[in-house]
Amino acid sequence: MPTPYDLRCNDHPSTYFVQDRKSKKELTRLALQDQRLTAAMGGVLPEQPDPTVFHRVLDVGCGTGGWLIEAAQTYPAMSLVGIDISQRMIEYASAQAKAHQVNDRVTFHVMDALRPLDFPVASFDLANARYSTSYLRTWDWPELLSELLRVTCPGGVIRVTESEVILQSNSSALTRLFEMLQFALFRAAHLFEDASTGLTSHLTPLFYQYGCEQVQTKTYTTECRVGTVEVQELYENLKLFFQTIRPFLQKWGHITNDYEVIYQQALREMLQPDFLAVGTTHTVWGTKPKPKS
Repeated sequence: MPTPYDLRCNDHPSTYFVQDRKSKKELTRLALQDQRLTAAMGGVLPEQPDPTVFHRVLDVGCGTGGWLIEAAQTYPAMSLVGIDISQRMIEYASAQAKAHQVNDRVTFHVMDALRPLDFPVASFDLANARYSTSYLRTWDWPELLSELLRVTCPGGVIRVTESEVILQSNSSALTRLFEMLQFALFRAAHLFEDASTGLTSHLTPLFYQYGCEQVQTKTYTTECRVGTVEVQELYENLKLFFQTIRPFLQKWGHITNDYEVIYQQALREMLQPDFLAVGTTHTVWGTKPKPKS
């Protein structure tokens, strides 16, 4: 079985799996992804029994800020902060918050989630992260979870949302593209094992191991069929994604010489009248322990 390279002594300033985060294609893709994921899950915090208890909220790796902006619109009492390593993303997210008239409650900061966060202890009631697989390596999770616990109030919630790597579909070409992605993610140490659940199956043990209590999981399964809004959004997302991810696949995967042929075939198959895709997403959350009396 292939193993990931040992990258710890050869880090780069950004470990994000798309090399050019300043590109308009990646910005557009992330905005689409944000919208599609939140809609598929049924809202910004669908698994939480009473989201109004979260007054101060942090979103790590916020990208274009879509989740934070929708959270602010849904819960007017929330004060929200987003961080991202990309100056371009932060500028875009700030402009979007202003355009949606929530910039009085939503702020954004350039910050590296792989380093100690520039917030005091117990600053937030909820610390959120979605799709962190895109930049976290396996050895980064302990540090991140420890930092999220540090900046969260006792009794507050740590929340992580990740999708399984492989999108199940009846498109043979699309399946091949996702298999290349899975292999590359594993080789680059973004997955604990070379499997579609190579991260998601490890989240609950990680939460317990690094100090969370009352850890729970909710799984979301989304079907995309031709003729629906979901499949059109998926098509637009993947059309951009497998363009922007290509350098990453070339570096870490076993990308074939006929990649462009496979990519174009996948796009055609996604438009066929019988196309069906099923994606699986997991949200894991736990609480920060309260001091023992």
